[in-house]
Amino acid sequence: MTEVDKRPCAVILGCSGNELTAEERAFFRATDPLGFILFSRNCLYPGQIRRLIASLRDCVGRKDAPILIDQEGGRVARLKPPYWRATPPASRFVDIARRDPVLAHEAVWLNARLIADELYQLSITVDCAPVLDVPQQGADPIIGDRAYGDTPAMVSTLAAIACEGLLDGGILPVIKHIPGHGRATVDSHLALPVVDASREDLEQIDAAPFRALRHMPWAMTAHVIYTAFDADAPATLSSTVIGNVIRRDIGFDGLLISDDLSMRALSGRFAERTKAALAAGCDVVLHCNGEMAEMTDIAGAAGAMTDEAWRRYRAGEAVRHAPKPYSRAAATSRLAEILAG
Repeated sequence: MTEVDKRPCAVILGCSGNELTAEERAFFRATDPLGFILFSRNCLYPGQIRRLIASLRDCVGRKDAPILIDQEGGRVARLKPPYWRATPPASRFVDIARRDPVLAHEAVWLNARLIADELYQLSITVDCAPVLDVPQQGADPIIGDRAYGDTPAMVSTLAAIACEGLLDGGILPVIKHIPGHGRATVDSHLALPVVDASREDLEQIDAAPFRALRHMPWAMTAHVIYTAFDADAPATLSSTVIGNVIRRDIGFDGLLISDDLSMRALSGRFAERTKAALAAGCDVVLHCNGEMAEMTDIAGAAGAMTDEAWRRYRAGEAVRHAPKPYSRAAATSRLAEILAG
């Protein structure tokens, strides 16, 4: 058996409920995915989540297998009251920044640090946040209040602080949706967006926040066609976009994961989607809905992580560290004070 054969499968998968079925246990043991992603259907209360995560990691035999979640805040938050805070959307901090940038910077860090603490206590290691997309006039509202502003400068600044807060709390951020979802006029969960903006606009506006945060450990692709880069394939499936734009022009050398392969922006069989995404340059593919038939096709097509994918994953793990000291009570009080003001 070669070293590559011993590596995990280049997939991150979801599961169907709040505990694993016998079928899921057997499947995850056999396929050895790199990690797992949790959704609201998987999250009832803290003790249950910890048990589920322990079960997932036991299946693959790796205590450090990455556990992902989308905990941006606002309408994209898998952890909700009564056990977790009702976290504000990114746009709330943009409103503050327009009045008082210094105060907004403090608030963004406090919020991200509190999110990190909530995730760390559950043994979750990766947050699929922040959103670095720059919304443009006429775009579909799927990004909307999830964005940290409507200019590259504001998005870059506030999102960088959010990343710092997550990292200070021992959580790896995932910058998304590279190279930019802010112009899409349809929701990529439902259809394939086609963006006809010029290369200059895409480079100066959409890609700018990703270029500023290119040193982050993980990034997630956009299921969007950019005709100025590749008129035929969405970024997730385009070697031109991944190789020339994401890796070369933006300069991102971290772990690149696809957005969810089950989204309707993509077509074709799941094995075909998987092979196309990995051949284009994604390091790992993501599948979220826990449907066994789909996961079976994806895992069968993926294979083990490549040398480069494994290097990038390990580099990200080297960035992850124990949380820096802070007072949750003081942070909660101060954030509430800023948001109320």
